[in-house]
Amino acid sequence: MMRDFAKWLDENVDKDPRMAGDHGSTTIILNKSQWEAKLEEAKARRKIVVVDFFASWCGPCRIMGPIFIELSKKYESNLIFCKVDVDEVADVTTEWEIRAMPTFLFINNGKQIDKVVGANKDELEKKIHHYATNQSILKKTPEKTPEKTREKPPDKPPDKPPDVKT
Repeated sequence: MMRDFAKWLDENVDKDPRMAGDHGSTTIILNKSQWEAKLEEAKARRKIVVVDFFASWCGPCRIMGPIFIELSKKYESNLIFCKVDVDEVADVTTEWEIRAMPTFLFINNGKQIDKVVGANKDELEKKIHHYATNQSILKKTPEKTPEKTREKPPDKPPDKPPDVKT
């Protein structure tokens, strides 16, 4: 009976996505230094990074995982694909303010340029296709996001009350 249960479990329950199976052209991020290195690699290669923030216990993540892998195979020459387990690499998850799973971020030059939250296959496919086929976006995204500055009014003396004659 125990063997039957083990066989059923093996055949019917998804495996930990980090341990087995086909990852396509996806890098599984295991720590913050690996994450930072991947972002630097993307900058150097002038590529957009597509990141799947997931949790092993998340049902919608398990549905979207294979879809993400297939998209990574299809667009591997145009984009860089990564997966980040929100429980295993919590510092990266916190830094990028991930609040729901799955969340898919699109990052260019270290800056978020787009996002898909939830198990929205059509939206994810549409955005990946868009960024993979519109490389001109890379030229338009600045290295650093400029801070908005207000023009300072010219220096002038403070307003004086009108002269009052008595």
